[in-house]
Amino acid sequence: MVVADLGQPDGARLDAIRVLKAYRPDAGLPLLRFIHPRWTGLWSALRRADADLYYASCAGMHVGLLAMFCRRFRKRLVFRSASETDCDPSRVLVRFARDRWLYAYGLRHADAILVQSRSQAQALARNYGLGSRVAGAFVESPSSRAARDIDVLWISNIRRLKRPDRVLDLAAQMPHVRFHLVGAPLAGEETLFHHVARAAAARPNVFFHGGASYWDANTLYLRARVLLNTSDVEGFPNSYLQAWIRGVPVVTRIDPDGVIAREGLGVAATSTSQMLDAVSLLLTDPGTWKAASARCRAFMEREYGEDKVLPPYLETFERVLRGSAAAKPATAANKPHHA
Repeated sequence: MVVADLGQPDGARLDAIRVLKAYRPDAGLPLLRFIHPRWTGLWSALRRADADLYYASCAGMHVGLLAMFCRRFRKRLVFRSASETDCDPSRVLVRFARDRWLYAYGLRHADAILVQSRSQAQALARNYGLGSRVAGAFVESPSSRAARDIDVLWISNIRRLKRPDRVLDLAAQMPHVRFHLVGAPLAGEETLFHHVARAAAARPNVFFHGGASYWDANTLYLRARVLLNTSDVEGFPNSYLQAWIRGVPVVTRIDPDGVIAREGLGVAATSTSQMLDAVSLLLTDPGTWKAASARCRAFMEREYGEDKVLPPYLETFERVLRGSAAAKPATAANKPHHA
């Protein structure tokens, strides 16, 4: 894995994974007129990895730099979207025009593209003219149980588009309900992080954890009765899968491909008042919660086992390594295909 340089030793091993560092998060000023430290740092790490195939996710300049590297050294590249915005150039969460161009270049020169949902595949075809395949995420089944002592759990990065203000507003209207917020600050959003921390501390029914590791977050999902998502923009959040596999219904404004409404995995609300009503119903009606919880577990067992999740990745990697897959235009003969 190639990651940011956070001061860790290069080539450190975590279990069977070798971790190579590319560049520091604050790297930005060009070394020379046309040489950027992120470019040189990333390519250096990619050279040390010396892989046959490179896999990347999330929009950003790194996708273009990776595509250039793969073309230069005859490697293969598979990209997977991480949000609806990754599939729409008018909404892509990339700040600079240069980086947006690099991202679009990387998309068009990837050997294959994976997406999180059918709606993303359609958006990618419509906006970029590229075909793709739906590939879900894999989450581990819980190995233990815990008391459901968290009424409402909210987990996300603390950034404006995730709308942490909405969960604080809900907490103010439901003083008898225990809300737990989990989220780390992002660069440029530190002021919002401190505001959320202060606002949470002022409410006796809100506990703010700050950032949490993946494993610590899984423990919180086990304790939760409802997962709340207040974001304006999402892809297919891993948090939904982590919640559902633990029998936790989701109340949200974001329902990818309509799966929540179709399968009864919680409530897809269109307003704050609907979210309030949905949370209240799930917390006060044991029968409603138990039925939704059972549907969540059954859905994950049926749709997200290894036999369903792994094939789209492995088949795509195999085709790409054989040289028979590419990010071709999504024409009638090459429509987006799905898992």
